[in-house]
Amino acid sequence: MTFDFSIFLTSFVALLAIVNPIGIVPIFLTLTSGDSEQERKHTAHLSALSVGIILLLAAFAGEAILGFFGIGLPSFRVGGGILVLLMAISMLQAKQSRIRQSPSEAEYAEEKENVAVVPLAIPLMAGPGAISLAIIHGHQAVNLQNKFMLAGSIIAVALVALVSLHLAKPIGKALGVTGLNIATRIMGLILASIGVQMIAQGLLILLPGLA
Repeated sequence: MTFDFSIFLTSFVALLAIVNPIGIVPIFLTLTSGDSEQERKHTAHLSALSVGIILLLAAFAGEAILGFFGIGLPSFRVGGGILVLLMAISMLQAKQSRIRQSPSEAEYAEEKENVAVVPLAIPLMAGPGAISLAIIHGHQAVNLQNKFMLAGSIIAVALVALVSLHLAKPIGKALGVTGLNIATRIMGLILASIGVQMIAQGLLILLPGLA
C-alpha cells in the first residue's frame, strides 16, 4: 500500500488554518480563568477529542448527509467557499468571525461551567467552515489510502489543538496580543486562498461555460 503524503499535507494545512488553535488561546484562557490546572487540562483534552470526532464524522459521513437533503457537492463547494472566505476576511482583520460565535453566544459561554465541547470545540474550532472543508476533502479521498491520509491529517490537527490548549498560558505570554494577531492573519491569508479555490472549483462544475 502506497501513501500519497501530499493529500495529508493539503488537508492538514487547510484544516489547521481554519481550526486556528493558536487563535483560540486567548478565548480558552478567558473561559477557563477560574479553573484549576487539572480542570483546564481536562477541558483541553475533551475539546481536542471533540474536534477530532466532529471533523472525522464530517469527512466520512458529511456527503451522505448532503445527499439526504438533496444538496449537490458543487453547490456546497461554492457555499462553503463563501463561508470560508468570510471567515478568512475576519481573521485578516484579527477579529473573531460571527460565523464562529455571535456576541450573545460569547456571553452565554462565559456563564457555562463546561465549555470544552460548546463553544470551544464547536463552533470555535470545528465550526461551519471546518466542517465544510472536511466534507469536501472527504469527497476527494477516493480510495482507502487517501481516506487514511485524510483521517491522519484530522487526528494531527486535533493533536495540535490539544498541545496549543495545554500550552495556552506560555503561548499567550510568549506571543502576546501582537504575536497572536500576526499568527491569525497568516492563517487568514491561507484560508482566503482556499476559499477562493473552493468557489472557483464549484462554479466550474455548475457553470462549465466559464472554463
